[in-house]
Amino acid sequence: MPGFEVFGDEEKKEINDVLETGVLFRYEFAAQRKEVYKVLQFERNFAEYCGTGFAQAVTSGTAALKVALAALGVGPGDEVITQGFTFVATWEAILDIGAIPVFTEVDETLNMDPDDLKLKITDKTRCIIPVHMLGAMAHIEKIVEIANEHNIPVLEDTAQAAGGRINGKHLGTFGQCGTFSFDSVKTMTTGEGGMVITNDEKMWRTMSEYHDHGHDHAVNPFGRGGEGRSFIGFNYRMMELQGAMGIAQLAKLDAMIAAQKTHKARLRDAASAIPGVKFRKLMDEDGDTATFFAFILESREQCQKVSRVLIEEGVPAINFSENTWHFYPSWEHLHRGSAVAASGYPFNAENGKRRIVYDPDVLPKSADLMERALVYPIAIKMNENQLENICNALKKAAGV
Repeated sequence: MPGFEVFGDEEKKEINDVLETGVLFRYEFAAQRKEVYKVLQFERNFAEYCGTGFAQAVTSGTAALKVALAALGVGPGDEVITQGFTFVATWEAILDIGAIPVFTEVDETLNMDPDDLKLKITDKTRCIIPVHMLGAMAHIEKIVEIANEHNIPVLEDTAQAAGGRINGKHLGTFGQCGTFSFDSVKTMTTGEGGMVITNDEKMWRTMSEYHDHGHDHAVNPFGRGGEGRSFIGFNYRMMELQGAMGIAQLAKLDAMIAAQKTHKARLRDAASAIPGVKFRKLMDEDGDTATFFAFILESREQCQKVSRVLIEEGVPAINFSENTWHFYPSWEHLHRGSAVAASGYPFNAENGKRRIVYDPDVLPKSADLMERALVYPIAIKMNENQLENICNALKKAAGV
């Protein structure tokens, strides 16, 4: 990661196709655009790549979550279960739709702990969002099985794991839908942008309308202005330049993942010399995107010692227990109930009383695990000197 490392003539060609038409909007202008519909083509290509029936492009991975939740009928008073290790966008979307995020522990997949999931389900649970965090798969089959027992839909947050698979089946296709992000640091990027995939045609049609102010997209003699509306929506439309980038980047995705796997294997081999080290649990080694390399030490103290060596050697690793964007205890604005609205919504009800309270200490298993984990992002084009420096530092850390 990220995909801008491999920008080339392919991206330029797709973008020039758009610039030559002068049409940046994904709809209308049929005569002017001369059959150039890049967003539509990107959606079709992405659905085919993932082996799913439908794909809906949107403006971001965050928007993808919001659009998917809306299409699933999630709203105020509902509870949505996700995990305590994720980017803030996952629970921001839940709050923005009016629902209440409920957080589970993570296990050594660094993703949702299915056993804790069982304990968090209530009669108010309307959706479960496992996150395939840092490019690797959750216990998605077990999670879907649990969800099916309760007739609860599963929305897979696959923002960081495009191209990941379990036994050949793409992540994002196990639940009712899967969401993806194509922002500037993702393995395939359109700068900003996102996608929702599903096999449910009715859900796709709802997403298609909702993301476009409610336009029903029915063919009519008056063009776009004559369309009807079944419900209100909002604007989460992807523009043609993003779609053009997506077409070119998607065609390179498997090659990008293959390069990352090669680099990750080098780092894993070096880190294996560290006493007691464990590697993140993967449901399918072959299906890993290798976007990140995560290893887990025996204790917090050992982790800190190893981390200090890596810092001293100029190749620091990430400890996500110290990261303020991705781990539950560090989300101070969530715990404080900080909101823009004068009423304090969504943390406060209409009467001003607090409706949601979060305790930063309620995920002790995750806290212990994250304090012992170190992570390296894996670039597509890691040069030999960079790889050698990290490997040497990891080997040196084995002696502390």
